[in-house]
Amino acid sequence: QVQLVESGGGLVQAGGSLRLSCAASGRTFSNSAMGWFRQAPGKERDFVAAISWSGHVTYYADSVKGRFTISRDNAKNTVYLQMNSLKPEDTAVYYCAGSRSMQAVTTRNRYDYWGQGTQVTVSS
Repeated sequence: QVQLVESGGGLVQAGGSLRLSCAASGRTFSNSAMGWFRQAPGKERDFVAAISWSGHVTYYADSVKGRFTISRDNAKNTVYLQMNSLKPEDTAVYYCAGSRSMQAVTTRNRYDYWGQGTQVTVSS
C-alpha cells in the first residue's frame, strides 16, 4: 500500500511559478512510476505528467510541455511538479498518482494510488 500526500498548491498570477510536491509512504515507491493529473471544475481528470521509476523517462501532456517539469527523489520518497509560465487555464485540483508499473504511463486507469489533491489557482 502506498499513501500519497500533495503540497505546494496555492494562488499565483499568470506567468508565475509553483512547485508541487508529493510525499509517498510505503516501501514500493522507488519501484513505482508516478504521475500528476489535474481536474478543473466540471471536467474530467486529465493527465499532466508521468515519470518512470528511475526518473529517466518522462511524458507530458501537450498543454504543459515546455512549461512543467516532473522529477523524483527516491531517497526522499517524493515526486515533484515544477510549473512555470502558469496560465489561468492551468487552474485545477492537482493529483499525485502512483502506479504498480515501473514504466511511465499516461492513462488514468494504470494508476493504483491517488493523493487527495492540492488546489492550484492562476489569476489573470
